[in-house]
Amino acid sequence: MITKVCGMRDAQNIRDVEALGIDWIGMIFWPKSKRYVAEVPSYLPEHLKKVGVFVDSTLDDILQHISDYQLDIIQLHGQESPDFAKALKPHTIIKAFNIEKADDLLQTEKYKGIADYFLFDTKGKMVGGNGQKFDWSVLTAYQGKTPFLLSGGIGPEDAESVRSFHHPRCIGIDLNSRFESEPGFKDINQLKTFINKLRYE
Repeated sequence: MITKVCGMRDAQNIRDVEALGIDWIGMIFWPKSKRYVAEVPSYLPEHLKKVGVFVDSTLDDILQHISDYQLDIIQLHGQESPDFAKALKPHTIIKAFNIEKADDLLQTEKYKGIADYFLFDTKGKMVGGNGQKFDWSVLTAYQGKTPFLLSGGIGPEDAESVRSFHHPRCIGIDLNSRFESEPGFKDINQLKTFINKLRYE
């Protein structure tokens, strides 16, 4: 299972998270986010994939960030069209969707064959990072072939819920605000305990 830790920006915190054996880290390039990354950290991870999270950015802006931050994966978390996502190929694309009910999954259809992964997040006031879970059982309605990451308010107490969630296309989880001591700064002990529960219990 892929473990993605999103909302990273502090160099030492990035080092500490990388040392836990995380697969992907996410950096958010949406100025309205509390976890907005305004400048390149003095350390960028060498042993995991770097995901850039964008919300309705321009193509040029995304391409510049890919270069500046050595991004491996692009996450589109706004209202980006399938044609916009296609214009970013051959880069690896995650298209995020805010989910509340099964009908919300219908919007994934337009991105089949374009997005490499989907990310299913909670529908809330903010685009992401709301710290609240949605009813994962609605994902039984997802019959697509594109693999997805489970996101939205997963916290330290949810290891067993994650372990017991099964869907043939679920390939990972996205962790963010529920593991923070402050916005953009992850609690390493909480993350370590959670990851150990996922892996070894």
